[in-house]
Amino acid sequence: MGSLARAALLLGLVAAAGCGSDGGSSEPAQPRYDLTVTFWPEGKSGASHTATLQCDPDGGTHPDAARACAALLANEDALAPVAGDVACTQIYGGDQVATLAGGGVDATFSRANGCEISRWDALAAVLELPD
Repeated sequence: MGSLARAALLLGLVAAAGCGSDGGSSEPAQPRYDLTVTFWPEGKSGASHTATLQCDPDGGTHPDAARACAALLANEDALAPVAGDVACTQIYGGDQVATLAGGGVDATFSRANGCEISRWDALAAVLELPD
């Protein structure tokens, strides 16, 4: 096969590989976060409230997904637990507990000490679900 024929074949294969693709996708974008939020306003011995939250694109049953996603995306480091060797102020912020689960995230939040309160405050828009 001559070089001209090979070039034509290669060009044909490249064109065929691109057929039918306009660069867009008819499938919806996968969210960056797809979470279940569970909030216990009076601690785990009380009633809980649950919502779903998808971010980037924003959605779910969370009452304010846009605000919650903005807080989550601005404070992703708050998803990590407090390191065991960190000294935290021993102040108690309340009985509230919340969890975020899904898509590789499995985080628990409380207001048990200064470090946990800081994590909570960073993600309050995500965690605090109304009755």
